[in-house]
This record gives sequence, C-alpha cells and structure tokens, in this order.
Amino acid sequence: MARYKMGMNVGGLGDYLKEQRLNARLSLRQLAEQAGVSNPYLSQIERGLRKPSAEVLQQIAKALRISAEQLYVRAGILDPSDSEVGSVELAVLADTGLTERQKQSLLEIYQSFVAATAAEGGNQ
Repeated sequence: MARYKMGMNVGGLGDYLKEQRLNARLSLRQLAEQAGVSNPYLSQIERGLRKPSAEVLQQIAKALRISAEQLYVRAGILDPSDSEVGSVELAVLADTGLTERQKQSLLEIYQSFVAATAAEGGNQ
C-alpha cells in the first residue's frame, strides 16, 4: 500500500508537468484553461514556486490525460516505494468535498491503522 507523504517535491513536479505539457503539445495557456486554473498559477507550479493541492493536480492530470496518481507521486504526496497505490488514499485525495487539511488528517489516521494492523500480524 502506498504511503501518504507530508512534503512536496515541488521542483521535480514542475519539471515533470512542463515535460508532459510539451509532450501533449499544449501551451501553458491551453493547459491552464483545460485544467481550470489561471495561467500565472500554472506557470508558478511549473517553475516550482507554488504547491498545488491534490484537487488541482487531479484537474491538471485530467487535462493532460495522465493519471493523477503519477502527479501525486511526483509531488511527493504518495510514496512509490510500495508497488501498489491504495484505493483508499486515492479516494481521499480525489474527494472534492474535503479540505486539504481534512484529507491530510484522514490519510494520517488511515496510515496509523494500517501500521497497527501490520504490527499485530495482519488482519484478524
């Protein structure tokens, strides 16, 4: 199960986003419009100056036609060290009805339950 991480690798994310945008043959303005974010905000993300929320990453991923999971990993939100990203984490990150703080809290609680279960020797 993938691990939710607190820090963001903003610089690496920006480089990756720019590469994906260029591969998709989209201008910064076109991607911003398709993702529903402002042109200056997207530019700041690409330059590593802004930390986008999971929701914004999801919108950008949709516009680029790539998986949001890839962006979450690049942003440092999910840890790719595990071979499978858990559906619980992705569902929480994708939920537009939650604030970023609520998402963070839910994921921390979920991970503590997973760790406690593993320490007890698995499901009972």
